[in-house]
Amino acid sequence: MKKEYTTEELIALDHEYVWHPFTPMKFWRSQKPLVIAEGEGDFLIDSDGNRYIDGVSSLWCNVHGHRVPEIDDAIRGQLDKIAHTTLLGLASPPSIEVAKRLAEMLPGKLNKTFFSDAGATAVEVAFKMAVGYWFHKGRPEKSKFIGLAGAYHGDTTGSMSVGYSDLFHKPFLSMVFSVTSFPSPDTCRPPHGFEMPMPDCYGKGHWPSEDKKFNEALSKFCLDKLEQMLKDHGNETAAIVIEPLMQGAAGMVCQPKGFLKGVEKLAKKYDVLLIADEVAVGFGRTGKMFAIDHDGVEPDIICLAKGITGGYLPLAATVVSDEIDKTFAGDDVLERRTLYHGHTYTGNPLACAAALATFDLFEKNKTIEHTQISIKMIQEKLKELLDHPNILDIRQRGLMTGIELCASRNNAEPFDFSKRTATDVCLSMREKGLIIRPLGDIIVMMPMPGMSHENLKTMLDIVVETIEGWKF
Repeated sequence: MKKEYTTEELIALDHEYVWHPFTPMKFWRSQKPLVIAEGEGDFLIDSDGNRYIDGVSSLWCNVHGHRVPEIDDAIRGQLDKIAHTTLLGLASPPSIEVAKRLAEMLPGKLNKTFFSDAGATAVEVAFKMAVGYWFHKGRPEKSKFIGLAGAYHGDTTGSMSVGYSDLFHKPFLSMVFSVTSFPSPDTCRPPHGFEMPMPDCYGKGHWPSEDKKFNEALSKFCLDKLEQMLKDHGNETAAIVIEPLMQGAAGMVCQPKGFLKGVEKLAKKYDVLLIADEVAVGFGRTGKMFAIDHDGVEPDIICLAKGITGGYLPLAATVVSDEIDKTFAGDDVLERRTLYHGHTYTGNPLACAAALATFDLFEKNKTIEHTQISIKMIQEKLKELLDHPNILDIRQRGLMTGIELCASRNNAEPFDFSKRTATDVCLSMREKGLIIRPLGDIIVMMPMPGMSHENLKTMLDIVVETIEGWKF
């Protein structure tokens, strides 16, 4: 019989046995963490029965909420058939249908899906596909990558290389391969050499990241740098890798309108592939099904995960153009064009069943239309913070929002890192029934695309009231 533990017992066992991701464990084990035991709709419920709005979409992946009947029933229905079967030498109905539905949703000739089980693995196989593509085209020298500065693509070896961060990856520097990075259009931290001063927009009704003239100039500067890199290294470059529209882990850095289209044009001009990492931004987060839809971009490879199952189960998809698929398919097994890569749980039927139910709910609930109202609610409510002296910028793309705190707007002075200011602000919000997490000095809001407008209003009220009442 399963033992029922008290909250205190669960915390003690967690401290004894669990190693948490991205967590300073000595500090963690000195604290009393929340133990989330249940979920319902937009809420997380802890082991003592307290309810919290899930303001991080359970790490940016939940789409329609928790315990959604349609997704629950789809998983149970599949469980009555089979929980898992391999795609190595066999096929399964749910994975076939997911691949078909993705081809219908994605633009152009993105028609072939390779399944894996996490965002980093989706990116990792994309790198192998890009290098292998050029190898089979008789261009083995095209084996390097160009990434966007500040990128985060995951924590496997290849994804670490393209999204290198001293904070996350310095001990593993000997493991990663060299990657060239072009500057990111970061409004608050413009790249070296960009001489236009940060816009003086405070008191003028908009944020620095919304200043059109500044962002157009910044975008051009970054694209010019990319073009120079392609002139110098295009012949040895397999692909450009980019998080479209919004760099999440970099600090919610927005890309100006047209920036992604500019990257696509340069990729085509210099004959390199374009890999779009939509692990975080896909499935409604930006107000469209995919971030590439905003600029009408068609990458050669797109990486999907997180929201693909509604945030229920691990599943990832690397979707490629027909041209890339054809290059690997070959005419004969003796050509040795096979992609020898795979994972045990590739295309897991339970996860695929959750994905199919998630896709259906986008249509049934008109989720993308629903987000348009949510996006405007966020924009309007956060205008109340325009004159707050400790907010440097608010950056929003669709539902993805970052509120950057600062000690002073003069010279964009950050808070002392050791004081954990944003963390304390977020913990105060938790006491009011909202779970969100910071990135450094940036408070990240990531409501579910399907979150009710009533609960979104409560979430926004808690955020604004907490910041306005905080003694910085």
